Amino acid sequence: MRDLDLQLTVNGTARCVTIGVRVSLLDFLRDELGLTGAHSGCEQGACGACSVLLDGEVVRSCLVLAASCEGHSVMTIEGLGGSEDLHPLQQAMLEHHGLQCGFCTPAMVLSALDLLRRNPSPNEREVRQALSGNLCRCTGYSGIVAAVLEVGMSNGKKDRP
Repeated sequence: MRDLDLQLTVNGTARCVTIGVRVSLLDFLRDELGLTGAHSGCEQGACGACSVLLDGEVVRSCLVLAASCEGHSVMTIEGLGGSEDLHPLQQAMLEHHGLQCGFCTPAMVLSALDLLRRNPSPNEREVRQALSGNLCRCTGYSGIVAAVLEVGMSNGKKDRP
């Protein structure tokens, strides 16, 4: 297998690495960078557990070759906020009990951020549609949807006079 030099930004930090040409973005993030927030679920892009933001848009990292990310920006859940400074969406997930086992949580948060970037004040149907590609076996989605709606409502209030 050939190797190539790759330059990209991960969670705001410029990276220059040598990787195999067939390495998935998921494997690169987990194995090479130690960023384990993106989870390996189905390895087919169906469960959404591996979702990350690529140039601000949600992608399934198990389906993306790391080599295709040359010059791009990747954000994982580790780049969003830590335990001492939670992002408002992470805080809302905590308050609405949208976490449960936590396996799907990183991808849910990043998918919701993608939605809120495109639609700062979504309704419930839009939230459920945007999160439909992320499987959760624990929460029944109610707490997750409530958290996204809460952040969306606070976004809407900021836009009003």
